[in-house]
Amino acid sequence: MRHADRRRARVAAAGLALLAVMATSFAQDATPAARWAAMSPTAQAAWQQRRLAWDALPRDEQADRRARYAAWRALDEVQRARLRAAASEIAALPPEHQAALRTQFRVLDGMQRQGWRLGPDLGADWPRLQPLFAYVPPGERDALLSLLRRMDAEQRDDLAALAQRLPPQDRDAFRRELLAVPEGQRRTWLRQRRDR
Repeated sequence: MRHADRRRARVAAAGLALLAVMATSFAQDATPAARWAAMSPTAQAAWQQRRLAWDALPRDEQADRRARYAAWRALDEVQRARLRAAASEIAALPPEHQAALRTQFRVLDGMQRQGWRLGPDLGADWPRLQPLFAYVPPGERDALLSLLRRMDAEQRDDLAALAQRLPPQDRDAFRRELLAVPEGQRRTWLRQRRDR
């Protein structure tokens, strides 16, 4: 792996590790009332302090944290494990190196940072896929994201090459056609479209 690729991967891992760290702080299985009842008075007081700190955050910071949490919840367990491993690696680095990685992630283009929320695989491919998927009507987002998550690296590479060539006015029709292609035929369909 080239030095630049390793550096990019580390910067992205720093951003993704933020998802892992944040997500591990949330209990996900019990209802709020059951979690509250199970807490000791000390834990309840600590929760109240966290709530007050949350309420003090600016709305856009709250929205960003909610989006990161939703992104974490959307990842499968394999991707979460990869992010936990990346978070552990980063935690083992000297504090100044950790800070440098976080700074490098923060200065990435917003589109790139958003793309990394899709997980390690899609996040790496997002800058090339973004032209095709950045402006998708809300009713199509879940189906398209599910389709992207099922694609392997070769299919995403073919799709990325097509995304770079498609004029904006053809993207809606292309996405509808892509969704209509049966799973077993998608690889061939993408390759044929790319080779045109």
